[in-house]
Amino acid sequence: MRAETQNIVADIEKSLELLAQRLDWETAEFRLEEFNARVEDPNLWDDADAAQALMRDRQMLVDAIDTYKSIKQDLSDNMELIELGEMEEDAEVISDAEAALKALKEKAAEKELEALLDGEADSNDTFLEINAGAGGTESCDWASMLARMYVRWAEKKGYKVELQSESAGEEAGIKSAAYKISGHNAYGWLKSESGVHRLVRISPYDSAAKRHTSFSSVWVYPVVDDNIEIDVNPSDIRIDTYRSSGAGGQHVNTTDSAVRITHEPTGIVVTSSEKSQHQNRDIAMKALKSRLYQLELDRRNADINAAHEAKGDAGWGNQIRSYVLQPYQMVKDLRTSHETSDTKGVLDGDLDGFMAATLALNVAGKSRSEAQGD
Repeated sequence: MRAETQNIVADIEKSLELLAQRLDWETAEFRLEEFNARVEDPNLWDDADAAQALMRDRQMLVDAIDTYKSIKQDLSDNMELIELGEMEEDAEVISDAEAALKALKEKAAEKELEALLDGEADSNDTFLEINAGAGGTESCDWASMLARMYVRWAEKKGYKVELQSESAGEEAGIKSAAYKISGHNAYGWLKSESGVHRLVRISPYDSAAKRHTSFSSVWVYPVVDDNIEIDVNPSDIRIDTYRSSGAGGQHVNTTDSAVRITHEPTGIVVTSSEKSQHQNRDIAMKALKSRLYQLELDRRNADINAAHEAKGDAGWGNQIRSYVLQPYQMVKDLRTSHETSDTKGVLDGDLDGFMAATLALNVAGKSRSEAQGD
């Protein structure tokens, strides 16, 4: 077996080892038997919510077990084919098996990353908010570019994207926008994007064609599902209705149907302006509960909490990532040092590399913290 192929096999085996650890492989089959026994209970659907949660948890375990077994079996099959090809000096069989192993390595690496998404709300849908920083038209245009980038990323993942509210810029772009992104692990993937994003480019709005630096903030919160209870005291909130100032067309409201909810103890403000007033009130309340839940998650995680406390204005000193379009092409994450010169690809939604690097860094930091705690 060639050295390159041996390295690929080693990488796959490493991914399998991590998958087994995350799955707690030694007890996985026993846990599945317990799920199956509970599913057969004739009284299961007396509590529909509990039944749905049980079926969801069971399916996640089934998928994880099947994935582990499938990768392990494919690895074994292709290694046997290579051995057979070498014995019979069949170069075509060896080449096909090596190509299959390369594809398997990519699949195993992807599943390895997904296995790291084991936080309390990682599997949930998510809210994504984008706000232009100081800088007028430049920042509003940058906020619009970021919105497009995340919508493209979500569409590539097969996620459902719903615009919750949007405030147009005075000349171009957007002052702010809020989306609900639905799909398995949507929050787990996107949570690493919270922070300030910095753009450096030749301004298309500057007749002197000078370089400009713009900032916009991105904040991500998990959608609170039925398994997470968040109580909101009615006396703590103020609800205002107003007329939306969208970009025009079908999204312009002719009545005061947009809703703004202010949570006075925390100062959190959420809005919805894309539906009827009743629907907007429901959407905004769900968004508020998600923001409050995120605060609770922050309290449990010192690093994330510190980041939110240092949120400040969207400007120098707060950015997590820089996007440089002039005088050279580079996108660099300031937390992980992950970078690429493919700025067009990133702005078209190729973000997995950045998310994976931050996720791996966070998991490593969590592991070190747990080890120190022990």
